[in-house]
Amino acid sequence: AKMAALGDCVDRLVRLWGKAHHYLCYMFILISFTGSLIKEMQVLPDGFFSDRRNFLNVYFVKFAWGWTLFPLLPFIAISNYCCTRDVSFALRRLGALAVGTAVWYTCTRAFLYIEDLTGACYEPRPGGALRSAHASRPACRGAGHHWAGFDISGHSFLLAYSALLIGEEMVPMGHVRSGWASVPRLCGVLLGVLYLGLNVLVGVWVLMFACTAVYFHDAAQKLLGTAVGLLAWYLTYKLWYRQPFSPRLPPQPREHRAE
Repeated sequence: AKMAALGDCVDRLVRLWGKAHHYLCYMFILISFTGSLIKEMQVLPDGFFSDRRNFLNVYFVKFAWGWTLFPLLPFIAISNYCCTRDVSFALRRLGALAVGTAVWYTCTRAFLYIEDLTGACYEPRPGGALRSAHASRPACRGAGHHWAGFDISGHSFLLAYSALLIGEEMVPMGHVRSGWASVPRLCGVLLGVLYLGLNVLVGVWVLMFACTAVYFHDAAQKLLGTAVGLLAWYLTYKLWYRQPFSPRLPPQPREHRAE
């Protein structure tokens, strides 16, 4: 009964994602624009999600890439093998996580560099005086002051990029479900649990992306962070992974399969 319930839940989500994952990028653009407008209008009161110290932000968003990697690594390995019965292909597909990690590290470091390059140190109060003696962000914050630079939203970038990556990597579950009888029971249960967990994770990332859009950063900082996340996803999954010398796409539905 539990296996049947798990399978039914997975089937419902597979049908939902069959179409929804193609529109996920547009949803992030819409949320970023709408959220930025709401923030400018200041129509929402402060609450749980406007507090940077809320537990979702502290324990999930701060470690978003780790939370993304943790379930994706076994899911990619098992689902791609179940679809192709090819160990080398499954291992090759894990290269997408290495690429994603490089993208995450490079972009977040670049954002910090831009913030350092464009910023200055001020006293931590409204209209605080410029503290030119502290010429770097670490020195400024170490002295208890406020560093004001162009702070591209790392949360907008990472949450959008992580959710889009998960959406692409969950596609093989449709193939696995169509050949469920040939999948070993333990692998089937593990894949089902991982798949449900990934869906919950996407939901959390979308929710926290919306909170960032509504409560934090300037519009330009959020829109640029979102654009970088979408560009990273597009350059990898829509362009590079369709080429022979790449980690390749996960097994696609026949009508969308890369040539």
